[in-house]
Amino acid sequence: MTVVIGVDPHKSTHTAAALNAGTNKTLDTIRIDASVSEYRRLLVWARRFPDRRWAVENAWGLGRHLAQWLIARGEKVTDVPSTATARVREPSRGGRRKNDTIDAAAAASVAALHGDAVRVEAEGASTVLRMLDERRTNLTRQRTRTVNQLHAVMRELLPGGVSTDLTANQAADALRRLRPSSPVEHARKELARDLVADVRALDVRLKANQQRMHDTVADSGSSLLDVVGVGPVVAARLLGRTGRASRFRTAGAFAVHTGTAPIEIASADKSRHRLSRHGDRQLNNALHTIALTQVRMPGTKGRIYYDTKIAEGKGHKGGDALSQTPSGRPCLAHHDRRRTPSHGRGGLRRTLGGDYEIPRGRLNPAHQHFGSVTSGTRHRPAYDQTRSSSLTNTEEPPLSRRADYLVPARTR
Repeated sequence: MTVVIGVDPHKSTHTAAALNAGTNKTLDTIRIDASVSEYRRLLVWARRFPDRRWAVENAWGLGRHLAQWLIARGEKVTDVPSTATARVREPSRGGRRKNDTIDAAAAASVAALHGDAVRVEAEGASTVLRMLDERRTNLTRQRTRTVNQLHAVMRELLPGGVSTDLTANQAADALRRLRPSSPVEHARKELARDLVADVRALDVRLKANQQRMHDTVADSGSSLLDVVGVGPVVAARLLGRTGRASRFRTAGAFAVHTGTAPIEIASADKSRHRLSRHGDRQLNNALHTIALTQVRMPGTKGRIYYDTKIAEGKGHKGGDALSQTPSGRPCLAHHDRRRTPSHGRGGLRRTLGGDYEIPRGRLNPAHQHFGSVTSGTRHRPAYDQTRSSSLTNTEEPPLSRRADYLVPARTR
């Protein structure tokens, strides 16, 4: 008898329910505190079911510690999203009832039915890279805030402030030449010195963070750094947020996950594509950076592919030259060489160079790339509010024009 043990984790307590995978019947439940000693009690309780596997709701959130603790002891653990447990809970229980036991049983049901449950792997290099990427994002934002504060203080110390391309050394030189004439200016100068010191310290941390990213990527055995347009920061984001690349069945599935797969908008004999706003936006940003870099560099495989599509008559504005292929191929090929995706009908298509594809549509080397990601909206002309001779006091504007009449002028 195969038993699936669903777990509903919380910050202070965890509730587990053992479910018969064949009959979908709850066999037993247990509630423990969130501590290592209680983890041991949970594992002792679970050993009565020899053929068992675990389904932890939100195993990358509140259930991360328990999931990794179980994996370290040889247990099989899957992650069940909370949205999946909600879909199972509503029709099976009824009455809109909800408690920890019901949630744990719902998580086990999802895993037993082989629904949205995803196997959880032991943390490794990808976890380290993800933490480094998150740390770099926080450091960069902190540096931006500090530089903005420094510019604000410098504007109060010097007429017109300083250049927007200011460096820490340039700010220090400007402060050395400054002779404050009042206690207030003395205080401003000291504050500016503190901010310059903070910027220098953040620069040192960012440099060390990038070096550690480079070393971790190199130690992982990935060849992403050999791809044109991929540096340590982009490679760390790709590897950290992708994890095990083989969990994606095809490059198209990876493109959907990253939000780089174009969305088809078709009606009758007309068809066009729009960029997706869904998916992992951090991965989307990394792929977009690679695409921009390759398209702007003549002779690269990405630029050659782009020029080939343009020569075939594909357009710039709609992204037709770049939206015809699944977008995650380079990352899948370089991150996990054990993958051998199919190239048959309906599968992946061979690309120029074998393993490179432009990861995102609507790229034009000669134009701005960071504007609106959707096509321009057609606006009707503003409705003339002056009364026409064709309208009496009891008539209303035609329905086709009435909507424009009701929209405020600032939104038209």
